[in-house]
Amino acid sequence: QVQLVESGGGSVQAGGSLRLSCAASGYFGSTNCMGWFRQAPGKEREGVAHIYTGGGSTYYADSVKGRFTISQANAKNTVYLQMNSLSPEDTAMYYCASRPGRCTGNYNYWGQGTQVTVSS
Repeated sequence: QVQLVESGGGSVQAGGSLRLSCAASGYFGSTNCMGWFRQAPGKEREGVAHIYTGGGSTYYADSVKGRFTISQANAKNTVYLQMNSLSPEDTAMYYCASRPGRCTGNYNYWGQGTQVTVSS
């Protein structure tokens, strides 16, 4: 079992930045795919960014390319989402997720989420 805990959400004005963190604990192997998803009220969940901890490959949604960066800590059980140039459209609950192995297929584990609110 893997536990994921997100932190770093909050309120920020448009154009600002936030960094989200996701710490994994439990039975967490050395090669995983970890991802960030978001869901705004009335909208479907959207995959934002993903990273394969085995080699560092990253994947981004078009909506965040060039503004968001996903990275991993050296210990590989923590990933970050640096969010720059935030806009009100980025307002959502952000969730961390993980799955063993590469970034294909469904995610097995999910965190509780952290709220990001961007005001204009």
